[in-house]
Amino acid sequence: CCHPALSSSTQVALTLREICGLKTEEIASAFLAAPPTIAQRIVRGKAKIRDARIPYKVPAIADLPERLDAVLSVIYLVFNEGYSASSGESVTRADLSEEAIRLGRLLVELLPDSEAVGLLALMLLQESRRTARSSQEGDLILLEDQDRSLWNQAQISEGKALVEQALSSQQIGVYTIQAAIAAVHAEATSAEATDWAQIVALYDVLAQAEPSPIVNLNRAVAVAMQDGPLAGLEIVDGILTQGNLAEYHLAHAARADLCRRLGKMSEAKASYQQALAIARQEPERRFLEKRLAELD
Repeated sequence: CCHPALSSSTQVALTLREICGLKTEEIASAFLAAPPTIAQRIVRGKAKIRDARIPYKVPAIADLPERLDAVLSVIYLVFNEGYSASSGESVTRADLSEEAIRLGRLLVELLPDSEAVGLLALMLLQESRRTARSSQEGDLILLEDQDRSLWNQAQISEGKALVEQALSSQQIGVYTIQAAIAAVHAEATSAEATDWAQIVALYDVLAQAEPSPIVNLNRAVAVAMQDGPLAGLEIVDGILTQGNLAEYHLAHAARADLCRRLGKMSEAKASYQQALAIARQEPERRFLEKRLAELD
């Protein structure tokens, strides 16, 4: 599925659907695309395999490095769907995040590339917070409100050691940078004690390595924590003006929260309503409804 004759986006979509078993809607959410677009991409990928007579065989060792980026993307996106489900009744899907970590360990064992190490570190550090990310009733708990004593210290220790290993490499990629950001969060005893300046600096590096609206949005949230909500809101408004994240509920939710913190209640309400209209995960929807009720 990750044969180089296929485009990179087709490689990832096809593997997520046919090998990892994700639904077309879940893959579309990962790509910020419409499900019919992803379905067509998968159909074209299968046709390409058939028409080009790509053989069904294990590639040679020498062929693996050129396929690695796509495989890393697949594992990363499987983990993301497990870390924060795109729809359904639960905040997380432990089956997917655990499978992604299993695949990440296997990849590091078979092909110890520094970015594979960085991705495994990132997944472990993110997964360490899973128990604290939802209440017993299944409601969403934001990072700043989480009981950090529930964080898995064994996963944090392993993740931090892997971050250091990946950072010692001559080639530092996007997963390693994200893992370094997660490590800064893991070391903080509270949201207030977090080294936000270091996180913003790491996001600056990440934005250069992989410019994307999602990276810029995450950076805006960090800037808001460091410099205040107005600074963050200016960045978020610029991102939304570009239109790339118009259908991404977390962008509208971030804007709503920044407006709420600034006392701009009518703007906050409008953005919460936009986020609610798009969100498909039930705990996120309950959280947004609760915020709207508080504003009312």
